[in-house]
Amino acid sequence: MTTTALTLEAPDTSATGACCAPLVRDAADPETARDLARVFKALGDPTRVQLLSIVAAHDGGEACVCDLTEPVGLAQPTVSHHLKILVDAGLLHREQRGRWAYYSLVPGALGQLATSLTETAPSS
Repeated sequence: MTTTALTLEAPDTSATGACCAPLVRDAADPETARDLARVFKALGDPTRVQLLSIVAAHDGGEACVCDLTEPVGLAQPTVSHHLKILVDAGLLHREQRGRWAYYSLVPGALGQLATSLTETAPSS
């Protein structure tokens, strides 16, 4: 199995002449800050980052929970707990098929996270 690197690029501030761009667009908006904090909290655990990467790299872009326990070396209930946190954060989608749950990336979720980190606030 291969893994896919998840990367974020820094914004190009050469056009604006700014030395430092804000880290988050709409940082003053409490709802945006809460949503971002939930995603960062979900990604604050190395196991969850690893699970997200495994799902992203899995054939067809989805993986059964039964295929995720061995790579992270944890029991199925623990893996399911980590996956639930990723689902609640809006990063993964869960689909029940019989007795197994299948997980896939939410389309655009990682791109939206990257955009929220790299877009600069409008100039005043």
